[in-house]
Amino acid sequence: MHHPAPAVSRARWLLMGLFALAGIAFSSWLARIPAVRDLLDLSTSELGLLLLVGSVGALLTVTVSGVVVQRFGSRAGIVASTVVLAVALVLMGVGPTVGSVALLAVGIFLNGVAVALGNVPINVESARIERAMGRTVIPQFHAAFSIGAVAGSALGATASHLGIPVAVQFTAVAALAVVWRLASLRGLVLPDTPGDRPRTPRRASVGTPTVGRRRRVATALDSWREPRTLLIGVVVMAAALSEGSANDWLSLAVVDGFGRSEAVGGAMLGVFVGAMTLVRLLGTRLLDRFGRVDVLRVSGVVSVVGLLLFGFAPTFALAGAGIVLWGFGAALAVPVGIAAASDDPLRAAGRVAVVSSFASVASIAAPPLLGIAAASTGARHALALIAVAMVASVLLAHQVAPESPSIEDEPVRHDVEDPTALDLPDPTPHTPDAPRARALTLTGTTS
Repeated sequence: MHHPAPAVSRARWLLMGLFALAGIAFSSWLARIPAVRDLLDLSTSELGLLLLVGSVGALLTVTVSGVVVQRFGSRAGIVASTVVLAVALVLMGVGPTVGSVALLAVGIFLNGVAVALGNVPINVESARIERAMGRTVIPQFHAAFSIGAVAGSALGATASHLGIPVAVQFTAVAALAVVWRLASLRGLVLPDTPGDRPRTPRRASVGTPTVGRRRRVATALDSWREPRTLLIGVVVMAAALSEGSANDWLSLAVVDGFGRSEAVGGAMLGVFVGAMTLVRLLGTRLLDRFGRVDVLRVSGVVSVVGLLLFGFAPTFALAGAGIVLWGFGAALAVPVGIAAASDDPLRAAGRVAVVSSFASVASIAAPPLLGIAAASTGARHALALIAVAMVASVLLAHQVAPESPSIEDEPVRHDVEDPTALDLPDPTPHTPDAPRARALTLTGTTS
């Protein structure tokens, strides 16, 4: 059995912490939205427009974040997003306190910018750690986000119960985020390994820094012209639509559809998140054994069954079973999409930015579209429409099969000083959908 080197294990746990922190910051803000609404006396439509501002900020930033990571590295992207996040949280707390909708809007916009700027580097680093470990671990990072989201909801609910002002809570979360993120930088980003270096064609010259920098920026933008990347983006968009719609509408659908209390609606959202987190923690073995394509297909089918059961079940008990199946099916699609977009380390940042932009589109389009459908059919039946997107995910599942580099794109091993390093054993797990390239796993981190 191969064990990761201490540096890889340290980077893994530090990154787990950053994913959990992202969940805490995200949900602690969402938990105080009712208080923010009351402080500013906002109508439902006005609040919806303000929330939409954050999605617009994320969409405008996500492509730039790919270029930042490609050009300056993951550490620079994380630092930049940390600064923007701190400013955003403070403004989101101060705005409602002083009665300024404009300050709140700027804060929400910057929060979207910070999320987009930070998501690309942490997802790129999660793929780097997975390559270094030689087995599937990306879903565990997303499970950490889900756990952090539960903790953030509890934090927000506790602050509300104790009467803590939103300005105090959000400023405290901002301080926590800055300290936590900056303290994690040392040891978070693994150094380049042979598998992480650009796959320079053998006929190309190397050692020309200017050309290399231009190529990295071009690669980040070229990803928008890659059919495979765009189709993976559709898979991620369907997954984001499924997960995001549950966060936005599930509680309301339970309350309106079955006449249950708000507490029961919140509990059922907790069931969904719990089911999703469980599969993300345990699903890594499924991915290693059966491969991305088969797991994504089964996940899509399970999601469809769960959505239809929740949408049309005649009893609350059956609808609850549908929620569990929906959570199971929604768990692995985003991690699988991120892993597929990160197969080529040179192009990972640009491709992750592209698929993340599809997720941002889902977050912008879903609330108003589902709201329109819910007005005529009810929230429960409106959520069943997401099954259409999941069918598309199943049909496109073959796009997430791991890439195999062509012979001419194998990395030139100028970085290897010891020729015997090329004889290291290959720790790559041989998944059914495709074995990974040997160059991606010669990290020297197994023992």
